[in-house]
Amino acid sequence: MKKTTLAVTQAALIAALYVVLTLLANALGLANYAIQLRFSEALTVLPFFLPAAVPGLFAGCILSNLLTGCLPLDVVFGSLATLLGALGTLFLGRSYRAATDSRTSRAPLWWAAPIPPIVANTLLVPFVLGYVYRFDGSIPYFMLTVGIGEILSCGVLGLLLFKLLERYRKYIFF
Repeated sequence: MKKTTLAVTQAALIAALYVVLTLLANALGLANYAIQLRFSEALTVLPFFLPAAVPGLFAGCILSNLLTGCLPLDVVFGSLATLLGALGTLFLGRSYRAATDSRTSRAPLWWAAPIPPIVANTLLVPFVLGYVYRFDGSIPYFMLTVGIGEILSCGVLGLLLFKLLERYRKYIFF
């Protein structure tokens, strides 16, 4: 199989999984309150391992936002937050591999993988909540609640997924 075909297939699979996990969290009512737990956000650690995850996460977020009835500006800016976070995680993964391949003692820490999506969403999504949806509350309050949700989704669930993927890395990622 050609590398481009493999990458497109991987991206499509990640996008589909992102959509399914988003719809599951919505069905369970976990994505509708001040602090939202979105299972799909755990997938934001994937670019650490797999570059094809970046377009997959971006496409999955766009589709999820469209399917769950988000307003157009939320589709745009929410998806851009996911894209920025995924690119940050991709950069960390490349830096980590470069440092470990050269056997330097200053290898980036693997546990930092969920930090870019946490930061991107915590900084961008509150403005969507405040200015697009006009929810009651202040931007700092929304930053707090979105940040807590992202720490739970990307940080806790994402790192659990990360450790599982790291254990089986040679069998999954080729």
